[in-house]
Amino acid sequence: MTIDMGKETAPMIAARPSRWRRKVILTVSAAVAALTLVGCKADVIAYDLPAESARYSFQAETNGVKTAWEYTSGRPDKADTPTSQPCVADVVVKDPGLCRPEPLIFLRYDLGLGLDNTAEADGTHLITVTGYYQERLSTPPTVTDLRVEASFDGGRTWQPASTRADRKNTFTARIKHPKRDKAPDGVALRVTATDSAGNNVKQTIPKAYRLR
Repeated sequence: MTIDMGKETAPMIAARPSRWRRKVILTVSAAVAALTLVGCKADVIAYDLPAESARYSFQAETNGVKTAWEYTSGRPDKADTPTSQPCVADVVVKDPGLCRPEPLIFLRYDLGLGLDNTAEADGTHLITVTGYYQERLSTPPTVTDLRVEASFDGGRTWQPASTRADRKNTFTARIKHPKRDKAPDGVALRVTATDSAGNNVKQTIPKAYRLR
């Protein structure tokens, strides 16, 4: 199986041991395969996981943004990678076995900011959050629930935002901004999403935007 994580890599926790173990390849970028083909060193990490279905957690931090995934995965019954985007493991690992992407939920944000990347203080502000999956995943689940929390004191306390589903995998949150002097370091966001397969992600952005 393959997980495409961009530059985000972190330990993965396996639940139980097994005689038959499968390789999971965590790729630092989509360019890994190309780098390997031309003889460059590729930052690829392999983990042994049990064959039976189990629950896993995966954590990453990039530029202060912390992301934690929980998902269920087991031995694939068949390969699930399109020919236009082959599995990286086929290039960097000898006899990797069946390959498919993992059902990790990724989050995309439309923060509705002004040209100066700020939002207006002392009022209600709307942001849009979309959950999505790797393009290689042929039958991704549906994001069924998304919760948004905002912090105006550097993450010491969190305020829940009213959230509604707009369309498939897309949600709008209404954040009540305080006056600017009550949020001198700007707004932090904490978003939790869950899909129809029971997978979830929690992402914390310590400095999402500032108020004007």
